[in-house]
Amino acid sequence: MPDQLFIGGEWRDASDGRTIDVLDPATEQVVATVPDASDADLDAVLAAADSGFDTWRRASPTQRSEVLARAASLLLERTEEIAAVLTQEQGKPLDEARAEVRQSAEQFSWFAGEAVRAYGRVLATEPGRRSWVERRPVGPVAAFTAWNFPASLPARKLAPAVAFGCSIVVCPAVEAPRTAMELVATLADAGVPDGVVNLITGEPPRVSARLIESDVIAKISLTGSVPVGRQLVRLSAERLQPLTLELGGHAPVLVLDDLDDEAVDRAAAAVVRSKFRNAGQVCISPSRIFVQDAVHDRLVAAVERLVGQLRVGPGTDPGSDVGPLANARRRAAVAELVEKAAAGGATVRCGGRAPDGPGFFFLPTVLTDVPADAAVLRDEPFGPVLPVLRFGTLDEGLDRANNVPYGLAAYVYTTDLGRADAAVAGLDVGMIGVNETALASAASPFGGVGLSGYGREGGTESIEAYTVATAVTSRGRP
Repeated sequence: MPDQLFIGGEWRDASDGRTIDVLDPATEQVVATVPDASDADLDAVLAAADSGFDTWRRASPTQRSEVLARAASLLLERTEEIAAVLTQEQGKPLDEARAEVRQSAEQFSWFAGEAVRAYGRVLATEPGRRSWVERRPVGPVAAFTAWNFPASLPARKLAPAVAFGCSIVVCPAVEAPRTAMELVATLADAGVPDGVVNLITGEPPRVSARLIESDVIAKISLTGSVPVGRQLVRLSAERLQPLTLELGGHAPVLVLDDLDDEAVDRAAAAVVRSKFRNAGQVCISPSRIFVQDAVHDRLVAAVERLVGQLRVGPGTDPGSDVGPLANARRRAAVAELVEKAAAGGATVRCGGRAPDGPGFFFLPTVLTDVPADAAVLRDEPFGPVLPVLRFGTLDEGLDRANNVPYGLAAYVYTTDLGRADAAVAGLDVGMIGVNETALASAASPFGGVGLSGYGREGGTESIEAYTVATAVTSRGRP
């Protein structure tokens, strides 16, 4: 299992020997150490990415496709060992970790196909004169990823970068870096040339500043928080590097009153399953559920019953449905949101506290009667907390759903196609699920509006994120 920096095709320790501890969030014990990259290491990775780009931009689309296809196959072969690493450092149940590794393989496989389909276009021509647009790789990429999906987030950036001829420096979150190392090792084993794929671990502010302020990095991609996104925008201003920013959300769910009892139960099951996956640490997780008056009480009862059946425990325990939060800071933030809501008059229907014992666990929590000014309705909870609120008309529901500065994902449950269309038209977000909570796939663009960021990764939209359009006009003679 790699636990080092990967620079120019070599695994190495930090040049000055400094390290960072990696904790198991279920036990709070140190399970590994990884390098804390020095400035010399960062300079070395920039030089490697610069050289790697010069090589990879000249590689044929077929060669890039073949590397990604091999990497996808290797990832699937290594699912069990990578999932074990993922659960140990991030905490989610092993079944969720296995699914995430398979989703990462899907990214590599899908972009293996896209590598040979990064089409340009031919413009109007006339005798002796031709014009066309071609897509060229944007250049070396600095990719910063969060700890909640330590496999699929790096994969979402690695796959299009490799497919379209870029080199890349992956900077995983220091809470869960070894899973990204496994992905990088898989690409190296699949035959990606030295310097094309690199990985750095270290103190985030110092690493990001050193990379972005260099003359090498031509593109920045971040999955992270709003404050970090703002900082990277500021850092990028001097050299005007383009950014793709996915900065989280506060996803509303609208449950409409045309649902019968059976449909209400199905909606409750889907929301609970989606909400408490990864202990609620999912940027598109349902985090505010608005239920129309006529079905409110029925849905609350169903949600409370299902949440009460969830089993909390280490991700390595096959009986666990909900693992720990990633760190102590996250647990404290979730507890504060619940305490403030309760102090303001909200009813804690279940959960609402951290259980006794080690680990960064927090019990799955359902809140009702939440006051409109509660912080949990304004700030992304990013944890196992679900506020359930009542609304009257669809217009009211849409107004309340849109009443946050985020706009990543939203969900609608209804059996009426006309009302579904009206809800979809009225929601100000980048992704919408109608009677469905599974929104992320390699073929679909992922991203939002407002404080959720800008740009898209996934789908054919990734061509725009990782390439530049070059227009060429040619005459047959001077």
